[in-house]
Amino acid sequence: MDRQEDDDGLRQLFQDLRLRLQSAVVGQPLMIDRLILALLSDGHVLLEGAPGLAKTRVARALADSFEGRFNRVQFTPDLMPQDLTGSAIFDPKSLQFEFRQGPVFTNFLLADEINRAPAKVQSALLEAMEERQVTSGDTTYPLAQPFFVIATQNPIEHEGTWDLPEAQLDRFLMHVRVGYPDAATESALLDMALAEAKGQISGRSSSPPVDRIAPSELAAARHAVLRTFLSAPVQDYIVRLVDFSRRADDLPDDLKGLMSHPLSPRGSIALARVAKAAAWLAGREHVLPDDVLAHASNVLRHRIGLSHVAEAEGIQADVIVERLIRHVPPI
Repeated sequence: MDRQEDDDGLRQLFQDLRLRLQSAVVGQPLMIDRLILALLSDGHVLLEGAPGLAKTRVARALADSFEGRFNRVQFTPDLMPQDLTGSAIFDPKSLQFEFRQGPVFTNFLLADEINRAPAKVQSALLEAMEERQVTSGDTTYPLAQPFFVIATQNPIEHEGTWDLPEAQLDRFLMHVRVGYPDAATESALLDMALAEAKGQISGRSSSPPVDRIAPSELAAARHAVLRTFLSAPVQDYIVRLVDFSRRADDLPDDLKGLMSHPLSPRGSIALARVAKAAAWLAGREHVLPDDVLAHASNVLRHRIGLSHVAEAEGIQADVIVERLIRHVPPI
């Protein structure tokens, strides 16, 4: 079997995964698509949406489709960093300290309502997300592969919450906003919820078991994504788009004074990785400008700092990204 046949088989595996998740979680096809693209790009995702929009359900369903461990951590104001990463515990038998691993030592980590914990807890994830390791004292412990973080936050409630530090936000490959379903979708959701409740009462499972994707298959798919061709003009477009945000003196009037800080180099890297994953999943061997445009908001919105002027005028990061795209032509 040649490389092309291998790639086609892997691609079909993830296309089937997308369809299976969409049938299991009605009404959130965009969220599912973004999560799969982030997983293929070896990045982490921040999901922002009101309670009850199936964020936790999607995360659990995604993890259940892969071989590996899934841990969920409910972030609260009294959570401590060691509750997440683990800590050294004294063993009276050996008279030595032994490191007890925390829930971050997993393959799929759901950090639920991450903005309910203070910054010191949120920052405990920094090393794990970026370096894929945890340091305790003089010892560094590598995390298992794959390691994928899905964090959620509620945009409605602000009491008892803390904004994520900019360095923490920049570690997320994508920031996905999750919206409400329409009436027809909500009706389908209601039918599914009642059917599942009936199945739970009768003891029957509503979803049959499926073959899980192995870590080796995910690793091979990630290598295939990296081999997807990114032409010089499309790469130049990504660089120009990110660089334009840093030209404070040359910005047009509809952008001037709206950003407290521009896009970081992680913005261009993340956008290229996601565009490659989107092209590969669509069955193409090369990236199109449309792949960049389709995911620019999800990749860039959380990397832009809003100035006091933008906050006073109610201008959100999505608007700034849209204006950047409008002023930077693909060709």
